[in-house]
Amino acid sequence: MAAKNEQPIIIKKVKKVVHGHHGGAWKIAYADFVTAMMAFFLLMWLISMTTPEQKQGLADYFAPSNVSRSTSGAGGIMGGTAFDATGARMPGTKPQIVMTVSTPAQPKSPETAEEKAAAAQMEKLLKEKSARDERNFRSAAESIRQSMRENPDLAQLSRNVIVDETPEGLRIQIVDQDGRSMFPADMAEPYERTRQLIDEVAKILIKLPNRVSISGHTDANPVRGKAGYGNWELTSDRANAARRIVENAGLSSDRIYQVIGKADSDPLFPEDPYMAANRRLSIVLLREAPVTPPGFSP
Repeated sequence: MAAKNEQPIIIKKVKKVVHGHHGGAWKIAYADFVTAMMAFFLLMWLISMTTPEQKQGLADYFAPSNVSRSTSGAGGIMGGTAFDATGARMPGTKPQIVMTVSTPAQPKSPETAEEKAAAAQMEKLLKEKSARDERNFRSAAESIRQSMRENPDLAQLSRNVIVDETPEGLRIQIVDQDGRSMFPADMAEPYERTRQLIDEVAKILIKLPNRVSISGHTDANPVRGKAGYGNWELTSDRANAARRIVENAGLSSDRIYQVIGKADSDPLFPEDPYMAANRRLSIVLLREAPVTPPGFSP
């Protein structure tokens, strides 16, 4: 009977759910939010500190570029006209109908063996000439620099000499500097130091076969005290004085290609036509002219 009064034993199993770790993703989101807010407040501060002109400048900078602010009518870039096959015409006018008849291009006759050989010979001569010019120019430039280093009287003129290469050839420019001129004011004959420098340049040019061009230049200041005598006459006379110096140094007259005066028409510093360096002599060792081979016609 006692067994009947026993209470049943109930076992309850409880499953524990383990939640995963949240990680640090919320920190990244929060940092992005803080950064965005800082950028926003910085932008608002910059806007409050700028002037209306600066704001307009910013707006113009970020606005798309336009050719004209006018959208139509005569304010446009074409002034109310339009392009068609006949060019510009006013609205309302009838376009002209132009009929063109195209003819088929004639096939070019094949080159003969002689023409091909002449073209190949010309190309070879041009390459040889260009290489020879480059060697001559490098040699002349280095010789000029060496002469100025070794000669104490010329070394002090180093700032007055510019040597560079142009499409014409090797250009040696003898320029005035503030406080050191190469010619007396408004005079055609150079100072003795300038004469010595031109003579030294001539001795180097004598060793090369290229022809020589000499030009005189000045600044925009007019010649003073000589009626009927201006910068054109002055620069021509200075270039001619340089020609006499190089010829007396031994340069053959048949190697003189041209002697010209350019007044102030070709300044070395166009932004300042009164600058002292615009007054100069330019002596150019010209590139050799190509020799046309027999039987070649361009």
